[in-house]
Amino acid sequence: MSTPTPRAPMLSTAEALATLLSAASPIDGTESIPTLDALNRVLSADVMSPLDVPPMNTSAMDGYAIRTKDLASDGNRRLPVLQRIPAGHAPEPLKPGTAARIFTGATVPPGADAIVMQEQTEAAGNDVTILHSPSPGEWITAQGADIRSGSIILPAGTRLTPQALGLAASVGCAALQVRRRVKVAVFFTGDELTMPGEPLKPGAIYNSNRFTLRGLLEKLGCEVTDYGIVPDKLDATRATLREAAQAHDLILTCGGVSVGEEDHVKPAVEAEGRLSMWQIAMKPGKPLAFGAVRRAAQQTDAAASAETFFIGLPGNPVSSFATFLLFVRPFVLLLAGMKAVAPRALSLRADFSQKKADRRNEFLRARINPAGGLDLFPNQSSAVLTSTVWGDGLIDNPPNHAISIGETVRFIPFSELLN
Repeated sequence: MSTPTPRAPMLSTAEALATLLSAASPIDGTESIPTLDALNRVLSADVMSPLDVPPMNTSAMDGYAIRTKDLASDGNRRLPVLQRIPAGHAPEPLKPGTAARIFTGATVPPGADAIVMQEQTEAAGNDVTILHSPSPGEWITAQGADIRSGSIILPAGTRLTPQALGLAASVGCAALQVRRRVKVAVFFTGDELTMPGEPLKPGAIYNSNRFTLRGLLEKLGCEVTDYGIVPDKLDATRATLREAAQAHDLILTCGGVSVGEEDHVKPAVEAEGRLSMWQIAMKPGKPLAFGAVRRAAQQTDAAASAETFFIGLPGNPVSSFATFLLFVRPFVLLLAGMKAVAPRALSLRADFSQKKADRRNEFLRARINPAGGLDLFPNQSSAVLTSTVWGDGLIDNPPNHAISIGETVRFIPFSELLN
């Protein structure tokens, strides 16, 4: 009787993440799109400013532009006002011994070296009395104080937020060079899965993962092809993998990656490509598969890759949600051309105790309470999707570690993981 081959040890979460991220590199393909349409896209080239911002010296206050040396030592502080300068108007040079009425954001007239705010003056007719002794440069925003011409304001690899679009617009960029969207094919396995709106037969469940994962992919800016629910059959799974591999950067599946007789995704990927990772020592989410699926030989683009990346997520809803956030999200962001993909974590107080330690790295659903500590969702089952809506994030609890009340723990907010 032959001795069974021992299973390979499960990878730690750090080892698994390193395996995924080492395989990812930015996809080919860029395009120029209007800045107004570039929200959440990733820059493929640096944005360099062609001008100073502001492009001239501007007033930071409503008040009066003066020459500080005109405030005579003999106490004469009454100056005639010969100009009125609203924002957007070109001023005349300031004549010696005069003042100019000026408004916030307006161009400082040549010759003026200070702005006196209107609260520190007294106006009478066409004259103004200065009640304050300003220093040179006071309330003047110097040309180039924010941005210097020729400087890089947004480096390649930046994901464009609303404020980044505003920054690009502030230097006159009407269009931006961005990477194309990451193309992801997604499908779901399980004969028990039913779509909302359809009758729920005995033993069936609604396919919540389809909604969660598609939403997560679209939030990352991916171009998603949804192949829907694939029958629990090896030949159907292989056929879908072959079709999905042709025009996508990543195939993402949910369910079927365990070792049961009805779990066909793992053998299907091994038949159509390769698996370089399978199980992770984490809870929830142990059965996570990573590899690639071969593309057909009649690839029209000779420079294109010969295979498409594959990630298989577990079927339990919290497991698929957590593994997507921790592994798929950074992988997709690297494909999209981003450089900084690690979520920022917080050190927060646990206002609970968990006496039973697990041998795996646990990711516990928790939320921040009004006192600034963390409360734990009472049911940490991988099937309890309500915990992901109730919670504010995940506690990253190391293997074999019991949590004591008052202890400081590592907390990763959903605001980071969903960004």
